[in-house]
Amino acid sequence: MECGAFVYDKVAGMVGEFRGLAGPYAMLRPLNGGREWQADPADLRPATPGERMRAGVRAANERARAEAERVLVPDLSGAPQGVPHCTACLLLVRERRKARVTFDWSAETDVNVLLRRHLREEHPEAGDGGAD
Repeated sequence: MECGAFVYDKVAGMVGEFRGLAGPYAMLRPLNGGREWQADPADLRPATPGERMRAGVRAANERARAEAERVLVPDLSGAPQGVPHCTACLLLVRERRKARVTFDWSAETDVNVLLRRHLREEHPEAGDGGAD
């Protein structure tokens, strides 16, 4: 076996890239990267084209899933700020202050949702508007 060859490990039931020998064991690496594993060379055979294709598709799907998980989620932990000189923003900020003074957390949350929606629709350049 040559280093870099794709082999099927009968015991693990998966395709791996042959990396070399470590004592009596063959070292294999998953196609999508990750931790190498040891296999008995007697349990290895060249991977068929179909096995290689399935392993490659699985690796591509895992990479896409991992990339999708890295998509940044906006920080919604703070309250949004209104855009200066926007009447709608000022009215919503005033409503939020009233809710805070009366300890009406539900109303405060409702106003934050409305303000974020307003910012997204009317002031996309402001983004979330930050937190106050």
